[in-house]
Parts: sequence; C-alpha cells; structure tokens
Amino acid sequence: MTDCGCEKAKAELEEYLHNELCREDAADVREHLASCADCSSEHLVGRTLTEVMQRACKESAPEDLRDMVLLKLRAIQSAH
Repeated sequence: MTDCGCEKAKAELEEYLHNELCREDAADVREHLASCADCSSEHLVGRTLTEVMQRACKESAPEDLRDMVLLKLRAIQSAH
C-alpha cells in the first residue's frame, strides 16, 4: 500500500466512514489516517457525528404497530 495523501483521504472519508470503499482504497485511507494528525482529527469528527446521528435515528416502532404490520405482511404473503 502507498500513502494516499490528504487530498484523497479527505475526498474518500465519507465513504470510508460508511465502509463503502473497496478493500484497497480503505487500506490506503486507514494507512494515511495512522500517520496524519490532521486527517485523523477530521476522521474522528466524522466518526463521532456518524455515531451520534445513528443513535439519534434509532427509533423503535411501538409493539402494537409492529404486530399489526407483521400480521398484514403475513396475510399478503399467504394470499400469493
């Protein structure tokens, strides 16, 4: 692997945060983050924001609603 540089690391950071890069590109970004304080800091901010948003968006449907939806889906599936 070769160090990908700040420009490439920052351009691919969003995809890296969401595990959307191919193995080689992810390894390049990971290697760069290990040796670049600036990009590593930006990665930490992105990772923190991503985690906060994921926690904030975790909503569970009320159990009654889930039961109704599952019953409806089963009824539709059995009709086909």
